[in-house]
Amino acid sequence: MKQLIQTLKRIDRKGYKAYNDIKGTHEFSDFQLHMDHVQADPFASPSRARVTLSRKALELGPEVEESDARRVAAIDFFALAMQQELHKQKGKPGIIIDGPGQEMIDRTAVKLSKDHLEVRLSIHLPARGRTIQGQEAIDRLTKQLPEAIQHAVQQYSRQKLTAQLELADQQQAVRRYLQDNDCIAFVANGSVLPRASGVSNRPMSGKEVISFQSPKEREVTIDLPHGGPVTGMAVPKGVTIIVGGGYHGKSTLLEAVERGVYNHRAGDGREFVIADPSAVKVRAEDGRSVTGVNISPFIANLPADKDTSFFTSENASGSTSQAANIMEGLEAGAGTLLIDEDTSATNFMIRDARMQALVAKRKEPITPFIDKVRALYDDEGISTILVVGGAGDYFDVADYVIMLEEYVPYDVTEEARRIASEHPTNRAKEAGEAFGALTGRRIAVHRFDARKGKKEKVSGKGRDTVMYGTETIDLSAVEQLITGSQTNAIAEAIRHASRQFQQPAPLPEVLDYIEQTIDSQSLDGLSPFKNQHPGDFARPRRFEIAAAINRYRPLRVER
Repeated sequence: MKQLIQTLKRIDRKGYKAYNDIKGTHEFSDFQLHMDHVQADPFASPSRARVTLSRKALELGPEVEESDARRVAAIDFFALAMQQELHKQKGKPGIIIDGPGQEMIDRTAVKLSKDHLEVRLSIHLPARGRTIQGQEAIDRLTKQLPEAIQHAVQQYSRQKLTAQLELADQQQAVRRYLQDNDCIAFVANGSVLPRASGVSNRPMSGKEVISFQSPKEREVTIDLPHGGPVTGMAVPKGVTIIVGGGYHGKSTLLEAVERGVYNHRAGDGREFVIADPSAVKVRAEDGRSVTGVNISPFIANLPADKDTSFFTSENASGSTSQAANIMEGLEAGAGTLLIDEDTSATNFMIRDARMQALVAKRKEPITPFIDKVRALYDDEGISTILVVGGAGDYFDVADYVIMLEEYVPYDVTEEARRIASEHPTNRAKEAGEAFGALTGRRIAVHRFDARKGKKEKVSGKGRDTVMYGTETIDLSAVEQLITGSQTNAIAEAIRHASRQFQQPAPLPEVLDYIEQTIDSQSLDGLSPFKNQHPGDFARPRRFEIAAAINRYRPLRVER
């Protein structure tokens, strides 16, 4: 550390490139600081640094890695602690960690190795214009940084870490229960589902909050390790319809379930809202590009004999985009579909008896989802949770009907069946008994062009966008992405796969390869950096990687 101070004093007021003199490893009293990459100028991306600490000194034994869920929970714990500590240092900006949100997901901001815990940071090295401010750099690297490391990592609460690890065990117990009992979702009694606002994922607070209470008909109790059991609503496999008046909590319940593919930390309100990890939210997406997707189970006989078994469009409509989103999800391995009527194409969801009488089936290429959802489960084993506000015809195909009334759920399955029997819709089913053909494609991932000018350039840009070479991939309609760190990883995952596959390959094979790389090499295996850490990656699911690949406009596929 003394040598680092001397170097910073020596280069004080010199040109910014002199900061390269601090590149390398610096020994502090109880940790090492590795300056892996020094930014080229004050306006470039910040420098990348790592702090490594002894696991033995931190008393981090093998218990933090007894399961992958525990490992992720430990990473989340230290990343959040460091984020919170840096936020306390108001008026002293310059050190950044890619900290977590409400969900606990695998990320590269903290890494556990055999002997060390590694905290990965971005650091803005101070300057006035292009002149080094040595004293500020000394304060930032030898005072501000050690202070944050001390409070967030070295003096961490063992009790709080243990509680987070045990919560991960409990969440995995709920996931095992769902798998063993043919269920696709669980919502614990007492859960707080509403969020603070449309721009905040923190739980709503105050007297107006109504916590979740399961209908007795759907209530189960699950034994948990490290404490008593948890009781709440289980959603079995099949077709579940969520109904109710506007603003009574239907979409809020579905949104909680769609985020239940991730574990949440204590205090989030959704700690025990757990969903099938292969659940995929689908919606209409006007204007997206679609390449070579078999949407014939839903759409056929288009004008001009357009082939829907290998459908391609630069500007898909609401119905064709929703059909493509479903079929792409199934291709990637989705086990459950989550659909909200509010974000769906009306003509894709249903055609009522009056419309059927006016527009004959031979003139309508769309087979509505209502006539496929049953076969989708019976033939393919794909469950659906569907929010419906105005189409009671879905009562005819539902296994379960949950009604939300002022955020309180009621099981109204029997009443819905009675109403369906007493008030028949007289609409004709517009599909046969079978779902239809599920055909795959071969993706030319090697033709993804990362070049922008003379260099390759790929990155995430916020939660909604992947920049890939000269192309912008719009992921704003992919609702289960939660952080820009995932889009960073998606961009590099595609580039990584493009170097492995030199010929077109089935999309599941590409996704399997990416997941195997992450499983065996961690997220670091996706990084193009040789001499600097990828501290801003978070693990995406295979479904969101597939969504990015499918939305790449120059995409080329083979039947």
